[in-house]
Amino acid sequence: MLRTVAALIQSGLDIILPRKERVVRIDSYRAEDIPVSPAEHEACGVRITTLMQYREEAVADCIKALKYDRAGIAAALLADALAEYLREEIVNMQQFSTKPVVLAPVPLHASRERERGFNQVASILDALPREFKDGTLSRVEPHALARVRATPQQTRLSRSERLQNVANAFAAEGGALRGCHIILVDDVTTTGATLAAAAQPLAGESVTLLALAHA
Repeated sequence: MLRTVAALIQSGLDIILPRKERVVRIDSYRAEDIPVSPAEHEACGVRITTLMQYREEAVADCIKALKYDRAGIAAALLADALAEYLREEIVNMQQFSTKPVVLAPVPLHASRERERGFNQVASILDALPREFKDGTLSRVEPHALARVRATPQQTRLSRSERLQNVANAFAAEGGALRGCHIILVDDVTTTGATLAAAAQPLAGESVTLLALAHA
């Protein structure tokens, strides 16, 4: 009954203020519609695992709908895809190491986060099942890494310009990540420059670099 009422309200809102096409599309997506194909890439001197291809419409829809429209269903769908991969990966890690596993989002600079209102990667981690957040499989540390320097957006920059743009832009905050196996998560990687720079303050720690999508 409540779902029917919500649908009627949304239909009315769509007439008054039509939603963006991608937001409408993701309403019909299910977990099985998001193609997951893990791959490893060597970039900027580091190894990065990616889970999906950004060229897939469903993947791009979810990432854009979360980032630009703050669509909760997109965070849930991406969290489902991430959980599917992480569950087996973390269990395998725990067979060979007693280090606690920590999930950390690549941070936005404070000014960018204020402007956007949220960190989209932190939203995805927050949407993970409880065992990834309560220490059973892992825990989430959303503020253990900080972006200490505001940088221009990377979109139109070359690979070398991207590396220079994000150099020394990150710092570890406190000791929350010390002695842990850190899985550093970003939404999209192209050249790997951002993830490589974000990992620099974690030198000496055990770190896995993970991006949801490769563009």
